[in-house]
Amino acid sequence: MPPQSRDLTTGPIGRTLLLFALPTLASNILQTLNGSVNAIWVGRFLGESALAATSNATIIMFLTFSAVFGFGMAATILIGQSMGRHDIDAARRAFGSAIGLVVGIGILIAALGWVFAPQILHVLATPGQAQEMALVYLRVIFIGLPFTMVGALIQMGLRGVGDAITPMWFMVLSVVIDAGLNPLLIAGIGPFPQMGIAGSATATLIAAVVSAFGLVIYIYARDLPIRLRGAELAYLAPDPALVRIIVAKGVPMAAQMLVMSISGLTMIGLVNRLGVDTAAAYAVSQQLWNYIQMPAMAIGAACSSMAAQNIGAGRWDRVNRITRSGIVYNSIITLVVIAAIILFDRPVMALFIGGESPAIPIARHIQLLASWTFLLFGATMVLFATVRANGATVVPLVILLIALIPVRLGIALFGLPLFGGDALWLAFPLSSIVSLALAVWYFLRGNWRDMRMAVPPATHPSTGEESAHATSEPAGRLHPTG
Repeated sequence: MPPQSRDLTTGPIGRTLLLFALPTLASNILQTLNGSVNAIWVGRFLGESALAATSNATIIMFLTFSAVFGFGMAATILIGQSMGRHDIDAARRAFGSAIGLVVGIGILIAALGWVFAPQILHVLATPGQAQEMALVYLRVIFIGLPFTMVGALIQMGLRGVGDAITPMWFMVLSVVIDAGLNPLLIAGIGPFPQMGIAGSATATLIAAVVSAFGLVIYIYARDLPIRLRGAELAYLAPDPALVRIIVAKGVPMAAQMLVMSISGLTMIGLVNRLGVDTAAAYAVSQQLWNYIQMPAMAIGAACSSMAAQNIGAGRWDRVNRITRSGIVYNSIITLVVIAAIILFDRPVMALFIGGESPAIPIARHIQLLASWTFLLFGATMVLFATVRANGATVVPLVILLIALIPVRLGIALFGLPLFGGDALWLAFPLSSIVSLALAVWYFLRGNWRDMRMAVPPATHPSTGEESAHATSEPAGRLHPTG
């Protein structure tokens, strides 16, 4: 079996987990850096109003992608469990239905977004001087939305079959195209037209289209497990039974991102009351936290894919070991990142707001009080990833709701008059303690192991006969090929 398609049910757990998580971590870093580089191009060439315009569009895109994340994760779990059972046909059926569903949703959202973009910007209270540019930028981004959604879903599907390398390389391709074309299309350098803010959005559109089509071509050229041929193309018509599963499990996962967004926006509102220096310090801290939390997100995704395959194979003995390894590795990596940022925080922060800014001492204080939160956050994400791999998505959402809304925001709101800004920063670790305690309780005592999440039986497109959880691939191979 080639390295791109791993059987995650065998071999050393720690080494396999790291080899699977590191490419995902690299993809996350690249994606974040791409956003930062593009923001620099827009800000340098077009000024603050253009930067505000892209920021407003980013909020809308994040909320839109919450749905894709949820559906994609549900499909990834179905694919992973099917691969664990060596049922390649079921994996292809799950992938086909997910693609069909997301393409339909993407086209609908793109059409509605184009029409109602002015109203959306009005609801967001986009500053008047930025509205015109934001409208142009947002409409071009909406055009590319279906391609971006499909590309993201294909990458998640590949991780479901144990391939974390291919998504990383196509993320590299997308970042190179997007970041490279941004200044050329914004300023009209060389043979390229001068498009202003539309040039930045067009660069993102081109990168999304090239990446999506490139992934499809690569999957068929390498005959990867999720490719669909011949009668299997009928799987692209969403199967109602599969759609019900994907939606039922995907909506709670999408809601988790929505809850995090609402909590984050509310916290920003509280921080803004403390003055511009504190608001700037918090903005810088968030930039650093984006990088601190990346190991948790990457290792959590790796644990979810590994656990799904092992659950499908009935290897419950390995599921607990995968979880322990994920917590240990995440704690080590996250601790190293936190220590590095705290040790070198001043020069890093100076990149954003200048070395003499009065916001830097405030930002350093925030880091000391709140950065270690991500050790707890990482352990919680690994536990959530494991239980989610067996279809348990509602309880993690409830735990997140409790930790972020009544606990974090409650501590921040009621503690602010008593302790000032420190109440906001201490709300992060205190709420993370609550979420980790509840996650540990659910992992040890909850009924998540009794849940079932599998591709239902269906008529095979080529034979007209039912095939339910086959023990081998249709062509007789026991493992995916590449």
